[in-house]
Amino acid sequence: MKTHSPAYSPSEQGRHKSRCFIAALLLAPGAALAVNGHYVPGIEGIRGASAPPPGTYYRGYTVRYEIDQLNDNNGKALPGSNTGSVTALANRIIHITDKKFLNADYGFETIIPIQHTSLDFNIAGIDNSESGVGDIFVGPVILGWHGQQWDAVFASGLWFDNASSSKPADPGLGYKSVMITLGGTYHFDTAKSWSFSALSRYEINGDNKQGLDQGDSWLVEWGLGKRLDNGIELGLVGYDGWQFENDEGQDNAKLQKHAMGLEAGYFWPGLGLGVSAAYLNEYQVKNGPQGELFRVNFTKIF
Repeated sequence: MKTHSPAYSPSEQGRHKSRCFIAALLLAPGAALAVNGHYVPGIEGIRGASAPPPGTYYRGYTVRYEIDQLNDNNGKALPGSNTGSVTALANRIIHITDKKFLNADYGFETIIPIQHTSLDFNIAGIDNSESGVGDIFVGPVILGWHGQQWDAVFASGLWFDNASSSKPADPGLGYKSVMITLGGTYHFDTAKSWSFSALSRYEINGDNKQGLDQGDSWLVEWGLGKRLDNGIELGLVGYDGWQFENDEGQDNAKLQKHAMGLEAGYFWPGLGLGVSAAYLNEYQVKNGPQGELFRVNFTKIF
């Protein structure tokens, strides 16, 4: 049945349009961190595209994302105070076997995220905080190649829609995604003290629980690093992400994110333990939250 829209003044029309935009954004509640998908940008950096040698590994990604504002299609801040935060721990288990496929080391992985989200979006009348286990990832394929001064990786897997997604700050997205990973690392010297890495993630998103198709997205994380003689590794890191097509029912609302920052890390060979920390600032965002990300990664070899 057709209904007539109420009459708005020009200023009211702008507010109404902004509210509708935010409501559409929050159909996928976990979108504050991702580029229209499940994967959190910025959690990999220096040597991010280098798969480890055969063995079993735990990686814990601790992330704090502070939302400073919400941006429109032109990258301009929407009116009012629209802030929030996401604190997450992504638990990743990786096993690289001693089997070869296409001359690459074969492995598999799983990711179990735990997340707390707090949103205070005045423009949409949203004040909500939620915690819980997020959507789980299962990756049955990791292929890692290693050359004298280079590494390459291919991986694929599925993000499930197991987590709650009924409230704006819930940890689930409400749809499944197939994620395809491809990347490489180049070492500029034989000692492998200098490196440049680029790791891309393409997410093929399924229909949400309302039956609407979610647009696919592509993200590239990169890192330029230098390992000092004392073992400390320092570098410049960043990410660039694009939503390739609008979510069904939305026009001119494709999300785009660009960020840059610094990373430092150290690995203790005798303990089989590595730690890295990074700060990234989002300097350009369209159709989504803009903010800054702090992360600390822990790696343990078993």
